[in-house]
Amino acid sequence: MPEWLVLTLAMLAACVAVIGITFVRHRTAGDDEDPSDTPDVIEYMTMWIGVVYAIVLGLAIAGVWEGRSAAQDHVQSEAIALHEISERVRVYPPDVRDRIREDVNAYVGHVVTTEWQAMADRGEVTERGTELLQRVREDVTDYEPRDDFEAQAYQPLLDQVAAADQARNARASSTGETMPGVVWFGLIAGAVITVGMILALQIRRTPRELTLAVLFSALIAFLLFLIWDFDAPYSRGVTASAEPFLSLFPGIKG
Repeated sequence: MPEWLVLTLAMLAACVAVIGITFVRHRTAGDDEDPSDTPDVIEYMTMWIGVVYAIVLGLAIAGVWEGRSAAQDHVQSEAIALHEISERVRVYPPDVRDRIREDVNAYVGHVVTTEWQAMADRGEVTERGTELLQRVREDVTDYEPRDDFEAQAYQPLLDQVAAADQARNARASSTGETMPGVVWFGLIAGAVITVGMILALQIRRTPRELTLAVLFSALIAFLLFLIWDFDAPYSRGVTASAEPFLSLFPGIKG
């Protein structure tokens, strides 16, 4: 299901729920009920519940956005490390240099096609990607420098291999959802309580009050959708991009 459709249905559901509850409540209300007679304590509690829930929503949005940004940083670090490997091996003999570059390109090609799709579909990296990166590591570590000039390039190449492996592991650990289930329970329960307290204020069926209640409920639905959308950095909505790989390795097609 397209994400724009999920958002639309969520907001419509929130609006319909508020309108339906309001109409049912007015139909079942007694003739002597005075909508303007709302205790001050309920208004005070509603205000503070809204403030606390707004803070919680803000922290949740900041958390998932930070996770999405970190995921993009992992991709950037991995791409830069692999690019450095391809560039630094220029001091090696042509056969060694070409073999390392071919293996790096094979790994990058696998990441931006097969592995990226696996992260989006299953939330995990592939065994094949691990094997291809291990091949690059063996290419670099198994070569014995022949002179001081090659020896000076050997250790920086090992460092870049380690950086690429570390970035890959970080990317693998950030493929899934970051928000625990208990947090989602709190967010949804908080939304129900916040909207419920507004209904407890005995809003009347005037266009102004009903419109404000509907818009407020739709806004909460949108913010919850936003958190859900950012929660999986590689598979939903505004996802982390493979563009760093494609820009540093223009011969690779994503």
